[in-house]
Amino acid sequence: MTDSAGRLTVITGPSGVGKGTLVAQLLQRHPLIWLSVSATTRSPRPGEQEGSSYFFLDRPSFERQVAEGGLLEWAEFAGNLYGTPRQPVERQLAAGRPVLLEIELEGARQVRHSFPAAFQVFLEPPSFEELERRIRGRGTDSEEAIARRLERARVELAAASEFDARLVNGDLLQALAQLEQLMGLAA
Repeated sequence: MTDSAGRLTVITGPSGVGKGTLVAQLLQRHPLIWLSVSATTRSPRPGEQEGSSYFFLDRPSFERQVAEGGLLEWAEFAGNLYGTPRQPVERQLAAGRPVLLEIELEGARQVRHSFPAAFQVFLEPPSFEELERRIRGRGTDSEEAIARRLERARVELAAASEFDARLVNGDLLQALAQLEQLMGLAA
């Protein structure tokens, strides 16, 4: 490995920018990277497994984790709580494994305070028009939902300068090579 061993990397960016696709490619090429598993108070969906899909907690247990500083970041969405448990991340880092968090902007901002040593990468689209094309191309959202995503994307893109590195995801393989270099994984 290289200097990425035992380092926490946070990747964020607007919906539709390709975070999940890029992370999946990275993990396929570098199976030693540990992708952090989030905790949630929502019920498991069919096929989801405890500890690999999510850590499923009841609300009092989750709130206790928040109060005790047991989460690197957390937020509430659609009535459910989601967050990144600190202990598994620290355990993997102590073992020398690079750890990756794929999270939203607010979570990344919280991690900046709860774990200042993390290296933070902001993933950007080649253009706002391309981002809109990708979001529309999913074919899963109503026009109202698309408008909300695009408005949120404008806010998120305005925060790109807060991050240690900015990476444009126009060409997947080029973005992957750049991410590998940023993480110290390039040959």
